[in-house]
Amino acid sequence: MYDIAIIYDVLLMHKIMQRFLQDFSIPAAFAGFITFLVGISVSSVLVIQAAQLLGATEAQITSWFWALGIGIGSCGLILSWKFKYPVATSWSTAGLALIIASASGYSLYEAIGAFLICGLLTAILGFSGVFAKVLQHIPQSLTSAMLAGVLLKFGVAIFLSMQTQWGFILALLIAYILSKRFWPRYSIVVTVLAGIVLVPFFMEFQLGTIQFSPAIPVLMFPDFSWAALFGIALPLLVINMASQYLPGLAMIKSYGYEPNVKHLIGWTGTAQMILAPFGCFSVNIAAISAAISLDDQAHPNPEKRYIAGISCGFFYILMGIFAATLTSLLFSFPSIFITALAGIALFGTIGHNLAIAFHSIDDREAALLTFLFSASGVQFFGIGSAFWGLLFGLSVYHILKLKK
Repeated sequence: MYDIAIIYDVLLMHKIMQRFLQDFSIPAAFAGFITFLVGISVSSVLVIQAAQLLGATEAQITSWFWALGIGIGSCGLILSWKFKYPVATSWSTAGLALIIASASGYSLYEAIGAFLICGLLTAILGFSGVFAKVLQHIPQSLTSAMLAGVLLKFGVAIFLSMQTQWGFILALLIAYILSKRFWPRYSIVVTVLAGIVLVPFFMEFQLGTIQFSPAIPVLMFPDFSWAALFGIALPLLVINMASQYLPGLAMIKSYGYEPNVKHLIGWTGTAQMILAPFGCFSVNIAAISAAISLDDQAHPNPEKRYIAGISCGFFYILMGIFAATLTSLLFSFPSIFITALAGIALFGTIGHNLAIAFHSIDDREAALLTFLFSASGVQFFGIGSAFWGLLFGLSVYHILKLKK
């Protein structure tokens, strides 16, 4: 019986590897890498700042990155393979802003306790199906308008960058347009490689010495308090749901996939809860960066884009293992390179969501107001414009439906 079990496991593993190799493509793997790159580049410095304000040591900060990388990467990799569509995961930038704003009133260990409770509540909301029921009552035209509004600033940013680095941006755009014309499947790959080659010609760039040193996790025992529960845990839960899960799930749905809401929210919340004592403040569904893995630039066949989600998860795990090394390598590139790359990678997604948002004449007014509100970037009570834009758009949508 033992030998039969071993043979079965070997055959199963062989079948899994065969399926993976059949579906693997370089553009999809690159899309996953860019998703990862955009996900960490925007707010990695904020992770360090939040940890420092809570009193974390250098070793504990490294542990934060280890826990985030392992939690985010494992969820993205496993869920992408399980459901066969790209499940890009990330930490919450809005959540980081909340932690930074609240850090002075709490100890590191109180914050760790709040992260754990937030993960537990997220898992309960996910597995219970409460969040899935809410999503069923939101029109796709409005969620697409919300996403297009949130993403707009990334598309505009690349053209604003032309004021200071017009030569580099123009060269990068030419590389993108030409590759889109002649090698559409590999356009983002070509653009990334062109950007790496072009950087030294247009700006100062020097790659420092890279030392490979694996991160060592540090256990930080949680301290539970009512103050941290109401000051960090519950606000963090609301912000994550509004700024990460809501737009992230809408992004997946906009590309024709039916997200397994219970499992996506439930397991990411579970991962956060387990890894919170090592510094994991959030494991969420990615919102903005997820678009790169979902777009047809990753693969023309939607059934094979899940490779991008697996690739993204792999790079997060790699970041966790070599936290300090990998992040220092990525940050050696100028910030304008990341800005330009994010903008170009999101061109297709912005157009895709605009088309869905304004396709229905009946929904167009509500979609327009949702789009403009979401694009404004305003915040109320620490919650970003995506949530408020959608809430306002839903109100307009139902008011206009009353006259019919």
